[in-house]
Amino acid sequence: MRRVPPRLCGVVFGEEGLRAVRELIEQAGGCRRAEIGRRVCDRLGWLDERGKCKEMGARVALLGLHRAGWIELPAARNGNGSGQALRVPVQWPACEPIEGSVEGLADLRLERVRQRETSGLWNALIERHHYLRGWRLSGHQVRYLIVWQGGILGAIGFGAAALKLAVRDQWIGWSAEQREKQRRLVVNNRRFLILPWVRVRNLASRVLSLGARAVVRDYQSLYGIRPVLLESFIEAQRFRGSSYRAANWQCLGHSAGRGRGDREHRHALAPKAVYVYALERNFRRVLTGERR
Repeated sequence: MRRVPPRLCGVVFGEEGLRAVRELIEQAGGCRRAEIGRRVCDRLGWLDERGKCKEMGARVALLGLHRAGWIELPAARNGNGSGQALRVPVQWPACEPIEGSVEGLADLRLERVRQRETSGLWNALIERHHYLRGWRLSGHQVRYLIVWQGGILGAIGFGAAALKLAVRDQWIGWSAEQREKQRRLVVNNRRFLILPWVRVRNLASRVLSLGARAVVRDYQSLYGIRPVLLESFIEAQRFRGSSYRAANWQCLGHSAGRGRGDREHRHALAPKAVYVYALERNFRRVLTGERR
């Protein structure tokens, strides 16, 4: 059997943490998984910078422990226990071609996903049209629909940065201890989709620019964190990264070809180009623990 995770949600876990979680589940009776997650957050200190429960991180962590056989969670009541996207009625955008230049798109903006309906639409768009399909939420995250006066153009989502990434870590110049402490200030552009019938020049780079501003604003509002660096992975065999370069992102090199959870190097993936975008000039000083 696999070793108990030594850390979860940014804090020490191990055997002691596992015992605490099992005890809370036993005491929970008929409580929902969400309530168990909140109790675990309080007990183990899975709290964000504002002292609030890391609900999304707890959900992912507890589900991982459940699937690994370490704990037994109560049956999911919303039909989402299998990890599939919550099924809600979706009003699909019209598949009519949209062409031209980004300057011709009136009221182009990013609308943050806040409600069950828009969350279902975002999930459905990614599942149907993005080559990676679904995205399991991890840690802090924020998602947007790309819209204009005429409707929906696509979707974009941001979440937790890679745990370890050699080319990024060397470029930043931080130690393992600094990375563990400050990684929350790096945000990963996890998904980016322009719908296939939308062929508008310079749209992707404009959306990336809008996303950079939105992430800073919304992470501060939602989590009390001000990110200083964005990162993203581009599958070089499929994409050239032109939109990222046009939006002033920098290519650092390539990943080692392992997934986020592949700590034992069992699952080889195609190496991806690693792009970064600095949100502050002094990002290195911040990420290495110096004062802003």
